[in-house]
Amino acid sequence: MTEVTAPDGHRALKSPAISFEFFPPKTEEMERNLWDTIKRLAPLKPNFVSVTYGAGGSTRERTHSTIARMLAETDLTPAAHLTCVGAARGEIDDIVSRYHEIGVRHIVALRGDPPGGIGTAFSTHPDGYQSSPELVASITRRYPDIEVSVSAYPEKHPESRDFDADIDVLKAKVDAGATRAITQVFFDNDLYFRYLDRIRARGIAIPIVPGIMPMHNFKQARAFVTRAGTTVPEWLAQKFDGLDNDAETRKLVAATVAAGQVQKLAKHGVDTFHFYTMNRADLVFAISHLLGIRPGGAQKAA
Repeated sequence: MTEVTAPDGHRALKSPAISFEFFPPKTEEMERNLWDTIKRLAPLKPNFVSVTYGAGGSTRERTHSTIARMLAETDLTPAAHLTCVGAARGEIDDIVSRYHEIGVRHIVALRGDPPGGIGTAFSTHPDGYQSSPELVASITRRYPDIEVSVSAYPEKHPESRDFDADIDVLKAKVDAGATRAITQVFFDNDLYFRYLDRIRARGIAIPIVPGIMPMHNFKQARAFVTRAGTTVPEWLAQKFDGLDNDAETRKLVAATVAAGQVQKLAKHGVDTFHFYTMNRADLVFAISHLLGIRPGGAQKAA
């Protein structure tokens, strides 16, 4: 957190900036839940909110309709996820054009997971963009007014040969025009700070925003993040031990763990966070409150 000087001369901590990730709903019930979540979190005034794009573009239209509704009905700044998988260049270019036409000025550009899921062989469309740097370069060349965020991996991407190769890819994305990177989930803050040291040493100066995931359902979340290369420490697993059938206590533990992680990062100078909400408001709202973030933009020292 950064210090600011109040009119009375006292110094106070400024609350961090935040952003949220949502996924497009599949059913009417999920749609209602998503918009209840958005209404709950919107008053926290996030910098932006991103909407994911399913494997192989499977949620393309639902992502677009969610983004369009956000633009029409809220004051939020939406960022549309876009991947290289499952579409030719012309098709992806058309998607970007459609987003630009409705007012989207922020895209999260990703290579995307393999069509068969994490752990299967990766392949792109033969006439498609072959890598995320290619996609970033195309977007920034055609639409200089679109901001492009990309992904970063404190434990390296699971398919990367080593850390140097992984950072090469991030450097290529920055050289192509990316202005922000959002990290994969991590639970050991030392991993994040060591990663920052590595990429700063390579001359990468863009913000590297920590991606934070409150563990609503620990077993499900652990299975998901470990497939993507995230290490789940034993100390974290122990905190959820014996709570499989106790959802209320799990929520309290999850909020405490995530808030503690974020507050420790903030004390070391991190002033921006991206929350993977899983389309739920409760834990993210509570963590934001503990950080001093109040509805309507009012801020208090955490």
